[in-house]
Amino acid sequence: MSSESKKILIFAGSLRGASFNRKLAANVAQLAQQQGAQVTLLDLNEYPLPIYNGDIEDEGMPENVHKLQALFAEHDAIIISTPEYNGAVPALVKNTLDWISRKQANGDSGIEVLQGKVAGIVAASPGALGGLRALLALRDQLAKLSLWVAPTQFALGKASEAFDSQDELKDNQHKEKITQIINEVMRF
Repeated sequence: MSSESKKILIFAGSLRGASFNRKLAANVAQLAQQQGAQVTLLDLNEYPLPIYNGDIEDEGMPENVHKLQALFAEHDAIIISTPEYNGAVPALVKNTLDWISRKQANGDSGIEVLQGKVAGIVAASPGALGGLRALLALRDQLAKLSLWVAPTQFALGKASEAFDSQDELKDNQHKEKITQIINEVMRF
């Protein structure tokens, strides 16, 4: 598959409408489209899931799990924009990945939906480190789920100052760094 036809699923690990990571994910999606990718910008608000619980799984898999598994399966790569909560990946990101890794509707492992795909990771935070600690944890978690993680990552510090009135990144160097990640994901 040529890099121009790569299908990339992009989502933010935040549900809040004015989230810096939702803004960052939208910017990543726009830059990926400019690089020739076919982009799906996923809003996790549209796929609510309970906190993972084996009892819920035993009673019957939530419908949104299979919908998300199908969505992930039809893409070549993912890019996650994660907040950092207390120095870690937020529960929303972990919970989403935990559910996706569970059995598919056909009985196969959900890991197969992720296995061998490439992931790009970015973060935004009002703090100076920009979510760097969450990126380190997320990189490890994605690798454990059998994804290849692009070597370049991006942490947007002082995110409250980084976007213009149209929610676009002000700094061209930020855009260049994100484009580098996109290109690594597309070349994988």
